[in-house]
Amino acid sequence: MTSEPRRAALYARQSKADPDGIDRQLPRIRKLANERGWVIVDEYVDDGLSASKSRGPGSNWARMLADADAGKIDTVIGVDLDRLLRSLQDLLVLIEHNLMAVTVSGDIDLSTADGEFRATMLAAIARFEVRRKAERQSRAQLQRAMQGRAPKGVRPLGYATNGDLIEDEAAAVHEIFRLFAISDGPSIASIAKGLSGLEADYIPASLPHLPKRNRTLAIERNVRRTANGEDPAPVPSDGPWDSSTVLGILRNPRYAGYSVYTDRNARAENKRRTWYAQIVRDEDGDPIAGQWTPIVEPDVWWTVQERLNAPERVTNRTGSTARKHIGSGLFLCGICEKPVKAHSQRYRCEGHIMRSREQIDQFVLAVVRERLGRPDLVDTIPSLDEPRLQAIRAEIGIHEGRIKRAQNDYDNELIEGHDLKRTRDRELTKIAALEKERRNLTITTDLGGVLDAKSPVKAFDDADLMIKRRVIDFFMTVKLHPHPRGKKTFDPTTVEITPRAVPGTAADR
Repeated sequence: MTSEPRRAALYARQSKADPDGIDRQLPRIRKLANERGWVIVDEYVDDGLSASKSRGPGSNWARMLADADAGKIDTVIGVDLDRLLRSLQDLLVLIEHNLMAVTVSGDIDLSTADGEFRATMLAAIARFEVRRKAERQSRAQLQRAMQGRAPKGVRPLGYATNGDLIEDEAAAVHEIFRLFAISDGPSIASIAKGLSGLEADYIPASLPHLPKRNRTLAIERNVRRTANGEDPAPVPSDGPWDSSTVLGILRNPRYAGYSVYTDRNARAENKRRTWYAQIVRDEDGDPIAGQWTPIVEPDVWWTVQERLNAPERVTNRTGSTARKHIGSGLFLCGICEKPVKAHSQRYRCEGHIMRSREQIDQFVLAVVRERLGRPDLVDTIPSLDEPRLQAIRAEIGIHEGRIKRAQNDYDNELIEGHDLKRTRDRELTKIAALEKERRNLTITTDLGGVLDAKSPVKAFDDADLMIKRRVIDFFMTVKLHPHPRGKKTFDPTTVEITPRAVPGTAADR
């Protein structure tokens, strides 16, 4: 009695840089199936899939296993074991799916105990080779990072793969950081909408509309594929930017000129700490500068990290850090002097005040417009001292280096915990004073050009909410007192406005 012929699945795989292409694998696999008189059910091809990558639900490997479960196939043929199995887990998967595996080279047959044993040994060796290759690549990447060279892999927005600037993208990155570094700046979601060309609250026109990141990268990959004589791959359609993509940009230390390296075997559980750990440091604990042009200043990058790490952002449900109202968190309660919160149509400090938001905003905005319209406005603009700004950055770096060296000494058990705390407290106090001086020198850059505009009042009215808030905070402190009982009309005396001494002016001196 003649047995039924085996139902074969032909499996072929190649990585992106593999010389033994699919078109050379499949003819050899078909030949073997035909010589044995087996029925070819289907061909399963994973093109551009590295041996070290997982073959997930979207792969043809997964489709083949699903067909095996459906009873459509009972045999898998590959050109050799490296194409079919690269780990013991892959081997166990085939066994669990009751599949016999046969290869063109070596004729591994999982239907026999000898074949299963040989496949187990060869799969273990293949896994060892994959791990050893990964370790060699990691050492090479670390060496590149210690030399300050651009890491290999997917290029970040704003940089070419060799580290050169791509001017239009770099300008977009600079604007993303500038906006988010402002304490009352837009949320990540709003920036993503702005990059997508969608309507969003408080997004200046200076934020450009860019194609979705994965579309740009896919088009660039196809240019390289065509140059290599390969067929282009499908390109995803354009669409809105994901907030996670914007977050990845804001977290990337490369934009501040720091050399980076990611040890994938020692990732921190806390995602925010992972970004700090990427910065490569020398033996003194100082960051190694990359051999590329930074897009943002280091102090801007660190300011962004502080905002991203703020407890109110980490714990809120929406992830939004943007203010929605002029005075929320800016105006103070006249009783306890704590910032008021927006509650429906009112400003509120629980137990103390509840005031109409519209009336308060109109009054404060009128005071600000009057101040901006004065002829002596130019005298309130402090002159920038760029040499001093550079010196401040250098001094902050020195103090940060002392903290890092103290931390290293503590980790190596050279100093006690109280010594580390004393050093940290002392240096952080000095850093805070330097940061305050830096903010005073650079404050006009945070005001959207309102103060030095041809018509400051019009520039203020045209500005977005975050700039309006910063202008208000620049000129004055606003305190809200309880409204008199029984009085229905607005009482301006209940809004206490105290002018600030503007840095760099006579009033400040």
